[in-house]
Amino acid sequence: MRRGQTALFTRTDSAAPTRCCEHPGCTEGADYRAPRSPAELEQFRWFCLEHVRAYNASWNFYAGMNEREIEKEIRNDAVWQRPTWPLGARVGSLYGARLKGFGLFDIDDEGTDKAEVQRRRPLSPQEEALQVFELAEPFTMAGLKTRYKQLVKLHHPDAHGGDKDAEERLKVINRAYATLKAAYFP
Repeated sequence: MRRGQTALFTRTDSAAPTRCCEHPGCTEGADYRAPRSPAELEQFRWFCLEHVRAYNASWNFYAGMNEREIEKEIRNDAVWQRPTWPLGARVGSLYGARLKGFGLFDIDDEGTDKAEVQRRRPLSPQEEALQVFELAEPFTMAGLKTRYKQLVKLHHPDAHGGDKDAEERLKVINRAYATLKAAYFP
């Protein structure tokens, strides 16, 4: 350096650190910050490089949370902590109330659009079988067998004097049972 020039960005090793490491017994300078806890992310603890590495290695953001709270936090992070709602939920319900009774959009008395019902995707074989058995997921093999026995007893043709409708209904029940058994309990 020439005479008259000053060093603007030099650091001397003899300069005292501005902070001391918060780790017990450490006298090093604290150049690295770490959050105090998940609840206090804006407040920090200061450590030296060695102790901030140890602190970060043992850090668990989800400590003390149950599964439901963790899932809620993950879902909230997926949308960057912004409020969400189903598409059309804010506006769609208003149209049905305003246009009901005028014959517009072919809305029935329950407020559902008849064209929308026709556009819905067809049910898969498993969904149809679940409707036949009046079951919802999750269910067990024992629960499926119990429901199957109830329906067979109720719709067996011998219980209805050889009725053809009961026979067809029993065929549907048998197909649904085979579908569910193959899909869920291979």
